[in-house]
Amino acid sequence: MKSVLRTLKTLRQYPSAIAGLAIVGFLVGVSIYTMIAIPYSEAIRLWRGGAGVWDENPRNAAPVWYDLLTRDSLSRTIKVTSQGEGEKTITPLGDGMVRLQVTLPFDFSYDTFPSEITLYSQATYEDTRTKFSLTWVRPSGTETVLVTDRSMRSSDGYYISQDAQLQTGRVAPQIGLFSDWSLSPGDTDRVPEKGRYELILETVIPEGYEFETKLLVYGQIHGFAGTDNVRRDISVAMLWGAPLALMFGLLGAVGANVTTFVLAGIGTWLGGFVDALFQRLTQLNMLLPLLPILIMIGQFYSRSLWLMLGVVIVLSVFSASMLTYRAMFLQAKEAPYIEAAQAYGASNTRIIFKYLLPRIVPVLLPQFVLVIPAFVFLEASLAVLGLGDPLLPTWGKLISDARSADALYMGHYYWMIQPAVALMLTGFGFALIGYALDRIFNPRLRTM
Repeated sequence: MKSVLRTLKTLRQYPSAIAGLAIVGFLVGVSIYTMIAIPYSEAIRLWRGGAGVWDENPRNAAPVWYDLLTRDSLSRTIKVTSQGEGEKTITPLGDGMVRLQVTLPFDFSYDTFPSEITLYSQATYEDTRTKFSLTWVRPSGTETVLVTDRSMRSSDGYYISQDAQLQTGRVAPQIGLFSDWSLSPGDTDRVPEKGRYELILETVIPEGYEFETKLLVYGQIHGFAGTDNVRRDISVAMLWGAPLALMFGLLGAVGANVTTFVLAGIGTWLGGFVDALFQRLTQLNMLLPLLPILIMIGQFYSRSLWLMLGVVIVLSVFSASMLTYRAMFLQAKEAPYIEAAQAYGASNTRIIFKYLLPRIVPVLLPQFVLVIPAFVFLEASLAVLGLGDPLLPTWGKLISDARSADALYMGHYYWMIQPAVALMLTGFGFALIGYALDRIFNPRLRTM
């Protein structure tokens, strides 16, 4: 414990180490917050998506911070419900039927057009279908009839922005409905008309039943990380990418490096058959290609992140580091204090774990810290190759999904840049700490 505290005090002399500790500390803080705010099971459910999970999110929306880089005020999602801001007017028609008029008002003050417009309905009556009419009212007072006597199920969605009958020339409905209606259909140089809009719905329903509506005017920016092509909030993967990356890196480093270190010490001290066996296993393992093995496992068995981690650890135990550690232990076992321990009758276990291993630990610690980002990058590489766990939201999975959706080609740079920056930041933080520790434990580097 004293040696750890002494090392931490020495680290304060290196500004790079302080910066690295700040980065790693930030990642640890984000990981703790994420696991509390978004439990593991909830993260899996959100990332799987499905009906009703991300319906209120815009598709391919940029992060909200992107608005700071533009001159215009980018549109954000507006939600209006008949239970909230909406107004209902009920007129009896006789024979147990009523005419229902629902007015959904909202204010639009942005410099860019919405990306989509959708109207959802939810009714309690048993009739499978009914008819409704929609009228669009602009801030100038002009009215546009969108549909008349359109057939609709009791629970349905009307995708206004996808209605080809509302498209005028090359102008999409979400642009035409929010711009000056007096412009000619061929005029594509339009700007949004700001002010108060209204969507008026009229329908006939059975008396005594409920009919609720929800209008979603999807924006061009959403959340601090944006959304993908299936409306998923990228912030879920950005947040959960931190604990998954740290767990994968730490478990990989502990399972591979520490195990290799201990086995190298045991084999070197015992010698004979044990040492020869470890050397043969190391030579055989160095011939096995890691990446092709992982590809075969992912293609023919499972792409589970933890299975991949277990295979990586097993294949990394008898790696080339075994030979490096063995050379160090061969020098350490000839030290006088080792001979003194043998002279007073210390057991092999005591010599190995009390005297031999602690002597080389200062060499292990910097390499242990530096190898953590290597395992983090390995997980991201597997995901980019299509071998990532489909259930887990990781940074590598984000990059893989962005490549599959041609995010860069479509101009959605944020989708790939954000996880890439997170990966580079993680590697940079551990590298700063690792190189500082190397300078502390290796006196020859202090003068460089």
